[in-house]
Amino acid sequence: MNVFILNSGRCGSTTFIRACGHIVNYSAGHETRLRLVGDDRLAYPDDHIEADNRLAWLLGRLDRRYGAGAFYVHLTRAPEAVVASFARRTGMGIMKAYRDGILLGGEAGQSAEALARDYLDTVEANIALFLRDKPNRMAFRLETAQQDFSEFWRRIGARGDLAAALAEWQTRYNASAD
Repeated sequence: MNVFILNSGRCGSTTFIRACGHIVNYSAGHETRLRLVGDDRLAYPDDHIEADNRLAWLLGRLDRRYGAGAFYVHLTRAPEAVVASFARRTGMGIMKAYRDGILLGGEAGQSAEALARDYLDTVEANIALFLRDKPNRMAFRLETAQQDFSEFWRRIGARGDLAAALAEWQTRYNASAD
């Protein structure tokens, strides 16, 4: 069974995959196929856990390929924390792509926070719509990561070192400078 960690970004997906590195019956990766196109983009190996915030833009294709046969995690973090983190990154990565590509530059005077909030609302709505008919899914909050990860571990039948996996949540990977 494949597992997809659907998320907006800036919410702990790197840490999630680090924790999954202690699972022996699944492979795990963070944004492992993001530069690929066509069928290759979603050709994950069997029994693989993938976290990639760009999957929120590929949900139709993800559904066509994996549908109800995969397990989906909706990873979230307190919205204002995500907005603040993305607002600091307006000129790079997904925020630059969203502003310049999706919004065609946006409107004069739009704040970084307004753009980040719009991006977050869009991605969260896309994920919620996608998940509404998926039988194998769970909500996962960064703020309750250790409890949620233990539940995740149980639900996917993970084997390995749970204590080491839970310890990963004590480290902030890929954190923005405050």
